[in-house]
Amino acid sequence: MNFKGIFAKIKERITGLAGKLGLSKELPRIKILDLYIIRKFLGTYVFSILLLLTIVVVFDINEKLDAMMEAPLKETIFDYFWNFLPYFANQFSPLFTFISVIFFTSKMADNSEIIAILSSGISFKRLLIPYMVAAAIIASFTFVLSAYVIPPANVKRIAYTNKYVKNKKVDYGSNIQLQVSPGVIAYMSRFDNYNRTGYNFSLDKFEGKMLKSRLTAYSIKYDTLYRWTARDYMIRDFDGMRETTRSGNNLDTIIAIEPRDFLISVNDQETLTLPALKSYIDKQKARGVANIKNFEIELHRRYADTAAAFILTLIGMSLSSRKVRGGMGVNIGIGLGLSFSYILFSKVTATFAFSGYTSPFVAMWIPNFIFIIIACVLYRKASI
Repeated sequence: MNFKGIFAKIKERITGLAGKLGLSKELPRIKILDLYIIRKFLGTYVFSILLLLTIVVVFDINEKLDAMMEAPLKETIFDYFWNFLPYFANQFSPLFTFISVIFFTSKMADNSEIIAILSSGISFKRLLIPYMVAAAIIASFTFVLSAYVIPPANVKRIAYTNKYVKNKKVDYGSNIQLQVSPGVIAYMSRFDNYNRTGYNFSLDKFEGKMLKSRLTAYSIKYDTLYRWTARDYMIRDFDGMRETTRSGNNLDTIIAIEPRDFLISVNDQETLTLPALKSYIDKQKARGVANIKNFEIELHRRYADTAAAFILTLIGMSLSSRKVRGGMGVNIGIGLGLSFSYILFSKVTATFAFSGYTSPFVAMWIPNFIFIIIACVLYRKASI
């Protein structure tokens, strides 16, 4: 059976029907054009990631060579690089997106493909659709990775670097005070995470402003699932002017805190999935913990990077869709300058949140707000 002949007749009839109904006869060709641009976009995106990751691996091995010589090869490959490469690629996904758009669109413009497309009656606005579709695919993929896939993988990566490269894990704390629940305040003068033991512990329970109960212990040891064991403890209960006391050597109790609630390391926010990150921030705010800026910045960064894929795609397409004197190299140079300025700007604004000048949300979205203005100006100029 001649399937090609059948499909050709079907296509001819659909095209004729579209003409009778007043629809564009160019519709099938436009769909092919969409797929062509999307394939070019995604192909260049993947190629640029693989190319840059190859360079990154070489530099990373050179920087951590002593540590990697000490570590078992299996751990280096599967615990570190297997988790580091997706993490790095996802962190710089906006950069890869921008470079990809600049590169393949400049090449199309240099080959007069963009002129031919626009001359066929396709508007600049219509030409933008496949770019946005490809950007949506990249944005969705990177968001799922950053929100659900990469955080569990970061646990192994960070554990490897802490063990063999440089230990950034916080294992000690002093003068720790936090709210366990409304009206319940815990305090310990020191906590050692190696033996999971806190010293000079107290747990105060209030009703309004009245102290109703106070548990003190020389030490308290954490087990699992909020299980703590107090040693050399005393419990004082207050009922108006009346006080009763109890004491003993060991007391197993449930206290809704765990070491990670107050021992916060530099990269802890990277190990939490999106739901866990939101839950952790809400819980720490309720407890009065102030050292959670990193977690709030990480939360808003994941959303801001997703939106950046669309903004940088619009900038890249508007900037490189026209032939310029000097060829493709000029567009690529301008694109690299803008992309690196975006990354640098986002790093600078993050310090505003740490300093308390802005909220983490504003700090992470300032680059997007500014670059979307640039995108609209360039788009308006390119579409004229």
